[in-house]
Order: sequence, then C-alpha cells, then structure tokens
Amino acid sequence: MWQAIKNIYYLGVKEIRGLLRDVFMVALILYAFSLQVITISGSSTDSITDAAVAVVDEDHSQLSRRLVDSLLPPHFLPPKDIENSQVDQMLDNGTYTFVIVIPENFQRDVMAGNAPSIQLNVDATRMSQAFTGAAYIQQIFSEEAANYFQRGETMLVAADIVPRNRFNANLTDSWFQTFMQLVNDVSLLAIILTGAALIRERECGTLEHLLVMPVTPFQIMSSKIWSMGIVVWIATALSVKFVINGYLDIPINGSYWLFMAGVALHLFAMTSMGIFLACVADSMPQLGMLMILVLLPMQMLSGGATPRESMPEFVQTVMLLAPTTHFVKISQAVLFRGANLSMVWQPFAWLFGIGAALFGYSLFRFRKSLAS
Repeated sequence: MWQAIKNIYYLGVKEIRGLLRDVFMVALILYAFSLQVITISGSSTDSITDAAVAVVDEDHSQLSRRLVDSLLPPHFLPPKDIENSQVDQMLDNGTYTFVIVIPENFQRDVMAGNAPSIQLNVDATRMSQAFTGAAYIQQIFSEEAANYFQRGETMLVAADIVPRNRFNANLTDSWFQTFMQLVNDVSLLAIILTGAALIRERECGTLEHLLVMPVTPFQIMSSKIWSMGIVVWIATALSVKFVINGYLDIPINGSYWLFMAGVALHLFAMTSMGIFLACVADSMPQLGMLMILVLLPMQMLSGGATPRESMPEFVQTVMLLAPTTHFVKISQAVLFRGANLSMVWQPFAWLFGIGAALFGYSLFRFRKSLAS
C-alpha cells in the first residue's frame, strides 16, 4: 500500500519536473491564467464603451439638453455639438459613431402630444457598437423623458417599478466573462497537460521503460492526474487571488476555498478525460483535433456562454453528463451568488460521480492501450 503511494508520488514529481523543462507549456500556463484573463476582462463584446457621439440640437430646450446630458461615461464619450451640415461629413470620416438630431420645437411638440421623432444616425461599419449603442440610446432617452414628465403629472404611472440588480449592481459583464474564461482555461489546460504528458512519453519511448518497472497502469495514470492537476489547481488559485480579485478588483461573493474544492473535483474529471483522449490519439496533432471536437461543444453548451435555460430540453439533459456543466454551476453559484455547500452539494456530487466514471473508463482504455 505504502509502496504504491510512494510510486504514485515519485512518478508525479517526475512529471512536474518534465513539465518545468517544457518552456512552451510553462509559458502557456502563465499566459492563460494571467494575460489572457486580463485581456478578456477589458475586451467586452456585449457592452459599449467610449462611443463617440455628436448632437445637432435645433431645439435648445430644457428637455433636449437633459436628453443629451444623459449620455454619460463609460458607455459614451461627452457628446459634441455640431451643425446639421456636418452630419454626413462626420459619419463618412468615422469621427462619430452616433449623430443625434433633435428637431426644432421638440419639447413643445412633446408636451402637445404630437409625438415628434429624434433622428439617430449610426455608423454601422462599427457593428459591435452600432446595434448595442442604438438600443442603449433609445432606452436612455425613453427613461429620461419619462422621468422628466413624471414630475408634472403629464404621465400617469400606475406602479413605480424599481429594479434592483443582485450580485452585480452595475451589470458589469466583464466580471462574468473573466470568471468564465478562467473556467474554460481550467478545462483546457487539464486536458492538454495530461494528454501531452502521456503522448510525450509514448513518443519518446519512456512509457516502455515504466512498464518494466514494478509499477502498475493505475499508478502511472494516477501520477499524471495528480501532478498535472496540482499544477493547474495552483495556477487557478493564484489567478483568482492575485489577478482577478487583486489586480482586476473583481469581487468574490462566496467562499474562495469552496470554489477551489470545486476546481479540484473538476480537475479530477478533466485530467481523466485527458488520459482517455491521449489513449485514443496517436500523436499531439490528433489530440488537438479531438480536443476541438470534445471540449468546444462542452464549453459552448455548459452554461458559461449561453444560459442553459435557453437551450432545448434534450440538450440540457445530455449536458448533465458533462463535467463542465456542473463546474459552471458551482462557479456561478459560489463566486457570483455567495452560495454555501448546502446549496451546491448536488453539482458537487454530480462532478464527483462523473469524475469517478471517467477515471474508471480511462483506466480501462489505458490498460488496453498498454496491452496492445
């Protein structure tokens, strides 16, 4: 018993030393858990930031100025006043993404109930800002006009609805995207490191050397799983503590150590999957192709990119067999909503069961590949 534990430990230490000598893999780990996370946090695709706006205010009324003043940073740069004759030139030159034209007698027509229109010119070549920004401006102007006339009983409101955003009051989508990128990196690196470790030994011929030693396939596989798993676990712990929570100042609402326990279970499942894929693949290029076929659908359908509730029921049911689905549940519940173990014990149980099944089947395939 103790000899088996010593074999697993020393074989794992050998794997870590081999990994540290691989400059490319070390650089990939450092990049994935630092620069890539920071880059994702500052490159949000679902919101608009620092959009250039120009205004042609032909009304110069209190309402028109209030509408213009409602376009605030960080979504919009301070609006610039231009003349009507400059609109086409400014849009053609790409100086402004949005040009708003408020017609003459706008406030008077609104108070008279004539429903005047505001012209919004959009540079649609900037697609990421065009669609989102136009919707933002429409919503901001509607709310601002409603608040303006609410003071004078021009509008009769049956109920005053005040939304309160829990866990992310400012709806900062970079918080969500940063943590989901970290979740994807954990899954990706767990498969790459374990799969590459096995294929590298097979290509170099050292796997045959291990087989003549007094070690079993279980010990060889376990050593690769714990060694590569601990590397990713430590990198994740440091990334959450010093990069996400420290440098990016993104809050963690729940227990840090409960999340790291979920990371450990997820690594147990994903490193086992990495061994299985390495048994199927004959080379690193084949392993890369298999990862695209397996990992990409898991990441897209696990709930990290799109809410699971918006997927067909059949897809939701099938994806319960994927470890990424339950890891995303644990991450979102603990990091965003501050859930404790009594709230997330079910995804923990699912993750442990899936990991045990993957470990057992991967061990079967590993023994079969060694026998052949």
